[in-house]
Amino acid sequence: MAATSTQPSAAAAAAAPLMPPLVAPAPVALPNCSSTCGDVQVPYPFGLGPPRCSWPGLNLTCSVSGAGPPRLLLGDGTLEVAEISLHNTTVRVLRRGTGTTTTSNATTTTTPFGSSFTSYYGGYTLSDRNELVATGCNVVATLVGDLDDYSNIITGCASFCSSSNTTKADINQPGATGSSKYCSGLGCCQAQITMNYSRPQGVQVSWLRGGDDLQQDLLRLDPFVLVAEKGWFDQRPVADQLVGPPGELQSSHAATIEVPLVLEWTVTNVAPIDDRYPGPDCSPAAAQRLCKSANSECTTDGNGGYSCQCQDGYDGNPYLDGGCKDIDECKLPPEVNGCFGDCTNTEGGFVCQCPPRTQGDYTQRGGCVPPVLTGFSVGIGLGSGAGLIILVLIAIFVARKLKHRRAKKLKQKFFKQNRGQLLQHLVSQKADIAERMIIPVDELAKATNNFDKSREIGGGGHGTVYKGILSDLSVVAIKKSKITVQKEIDEFINEVAILSQINHRNIVKLFGCCLETEVPLLVYEFISNGTLYHHLHVEGPNSLPWSNRLRIATETAKALAYLHSSVSVPVIHRDIKSSNILLDDTMTSKVSDFGASRYVPTDKTGLTTKVQGTIGYLDPAYFYTGRLTESSDVFSFGVILVELLTRKKPFSYLTSQGEGLVAHFVSLLEEGNISQILDPQVIEEGGEEVQEVVTLAASCINLRSEDRPTMQQVEHRLEGLEVSKKKEFMAMDEFEDDGSIVMNCPSTKEMQSM
Repeated sequence: MAATSTQPSAAAAAAAPLMPPLVAPAPVALPNCSSTCGDVQVPYPFGLGPPRCSWPGLNLTCSVSGAGPPRLLLGDGTLEVAEISLHNTTVRVLRRGTGTTTTSNATTTTTPFGSSFTSYYGGYTLSDRNELVATGCNVVATLVGDLDDYSNIITGCASFCSSSNTTKADINQPGATGSSKYCSGLGCCQAQITMNYSRPQGVQVSWLRGGDDLQQDLLRLDPFVLVAEKGWFDQRPVADQLVGPPGELQSSHAATIEVPLVLEWTVTNVAPIDDRYPGPDCSPAAAQRLCKSANSECTTDGNGGYSCQCQDGYDGNPYLDGGCKDIDECKLPPEVNGCFGDCTNTEGGFVCQCPPRTQGDYTQRGGCVPPVLTGFSVGIGLGSGAGLIILVLIAIFVARKLKHRRAKKLKQKFFKQNRGQLLQHLVSQKADIAERMIIPVDELAKATNNFDKSREIGGGGHGTVYKGILSDLSVVAIKKSKITVQKEIDEFINEVAILSQINHRNIVKLFGCCLETEVPLLVYEFISNGTLYHHLHVEGPNSLPWSNRLRIATETAKALAYLHSSVSVPVIHRDIKSSNILLDDTMTSKVSDFGASRYVPTDKTGLTTKVQGTIGYLDPAYFYTGRLTESSDVFSFGVILVELLTRKKPFSYLTSQGEGLVAHFVSLLEEGNISQILDPQVIEEGGEEVQEVVTLAASCINLRSEDRPTMQQVEHRLEGLEVSKKKEFMAMDEFEDDGSIVMNCPSTKEMQSM
């Protein structure tokens, strides 16, 4: 049976020494901030250098002096940082000459405890991993939390000795007292600091009087008191320098000894007072501000101090984005992770189970053993196993059959529904072409790798477009609706009905459609060179050459004129814009996206519909009246002409006076300052043709729809410009051959005066 865990078992942890967790490399400090001083690592929220590299109050100093190695300093410099632990929220520091000595004749002496960690930053406290140590004769040492209130005692101990018979052998007798400490009251004493979050303010030293005063003065020989990391004083070479028999107490060595001290720290100034939660939980705002890693959690001491920890199964720096990394517990020895079976690492934990064909306790070495089988049990097992396999195979077969049958019925349902609507449209137009345009959904799924996201090449208001390769190696574009609502179905069917009857070199060709899905899929010829919008609005001073812009405008006008006058039932596109004009490899334009298009009966000049189109290109007359006419396409085409002339985006352009692109274009034309908005490339390359196109664009965007030209008229005027341009180039080529004439083109200054 498998088990999931995120931490090694307690028994396993006790049975073997704990190894550091194996995690992927994780960030230590903020970007562009130093993370080491000498051989000491400085993880954020601690930092070196600029204030941005550390949390306020946790900035450290890397001191480099003389030939010695760099020293990482805390506070006023009396404490040297030896190690910083994010997991234990501790700082191990070294302090030289940290003890308190006195030769005062007073009965009681109080000396302030070093303030370098208590006043420098309120987030530091004294850890219970320290102890109080005192050396001397007949002396009582106490660590107090308030200099004005000696009753606020954190811890204390007393040291005794005799002036006549106390020797160093008498002092260091741990075996005699049953203690592992260096001493237990003879010549020195040690006391455990049991209060967490202690901020000691001073050390109080008192002498025990009794008998002859002179004898007591001799015994009161320079007592030495210090706070140090547990176990440090128990090292005999260290203690022997500080302790000796009466008359030989060697406290003079204190000034040269480095004493280790463990401080606990928290992060302050994280959240305002009114945002703090009671208990160990952080407020959401504080947790979000401090603990940046996704796999971290926040705790608080209730007094304005906060800290972060990586969640179980993760290790690293919880204060940095992505700092907590998954621990690969399976790389640890079994004695540590508690898994003596097959171990599989998971995100934030691991799974342990006995190997195949074994069973038992995988938390014990040799706990997984082969099962004991009798002949009868083997027979039962084989029989039940074979029966189970047969049942599973039958279940899989039946499930596949049912799934295939449901899918087939669903395809038939959609095909019948969509084909019925499609045929109704096509029959009404007397077009018998439905059957040859139907493509199975299986072929389209294969062509697009089951509509993989990597095959998406674009999309619009009516669906997503995929690139696909059919079985005959034809490269096609497949449009699939984003939303399965009746409106989308109606628009797709409308597009099939229109494009199935259209055959024009400047209108995208429809290969077919798929009716076996809830929303029909449309299959077009693949146009590889993007849209006019993307070619026109590129970064940099130059875009499409003027000759290309004029030709694309002419080809688009031909396509719209064809829709309005050359098909059996006129069609209004209703969504003409630069992103719906595709360009092939030869930069030939192809009008696309007929989802919003509408038929206009030949005996009518327009029809009333719900307003639909793109802001910036939408005909104001159609917007206010809901009356759709061919002049609505003329207006949208006029906006495209303005876009080609100015390289400005109609849907986002806005002047400081609140005018859109069309209104500003008309205003400048009336003022005679049209050159202010024209694309400099157009002025440079266009010559006299630019003024003709400006005039034509202005007539197309006339607010009075009845004063606009028809698309046939627009087509003829643009064709005339192209013909005259071709004749001009031909004439120039002839004259250049005999060298008799040099062409004089209008200058930029002349263009700007137009």
